Amino acid sequence: MSVLLEFAMFPTDKTGDSASESVSKIIDMINKSGISYQLTAMGTIVETETLEEALEIVNRSYQVLEPFSNRVYSTITIDIRKGKSNRLTQKIESIESKIGKVKH
Repeated sequence: MSVLLEFAMFPTDKTGDSASESVSKIIDMINKSGISYQLTAMGTIVETETLEEALEIVNRSYQVLEPFSNRVYSTITIDIRKGKSNRLTQKIESIESKIGKVKH
C-alpha cells in the first residue's frame, strides 16, 4: 500500500512574513526519519506504507512546533492506494511521459 500525504504546517503566532524557519525544523525531522518526501513551495508530500505512519509524521511535526507556538495551522490531503508503491516519483514520471503527447 502507498499513502501519499501532502501537508503544510506552520505557527500563526509568530511575527514576520516568512515561516521558513519553523518549516525547516519540520523538514529536518522528516529528513532524519528516513521517510520519502518531496518539499514543494506550498507544502510537503510524504509517502509511507500505512496511514498510521503518515499521520505520525503530522503528529511529530506538530510536536516540533508546539514548544514555541501557541497556535499552529495545518492543511492535509491524503491519497491511499493499495497494491502500489513508490508513487512519489512514479506519478510525476507518468505525467512527464505523456507531455509530448498532449496537444494544446
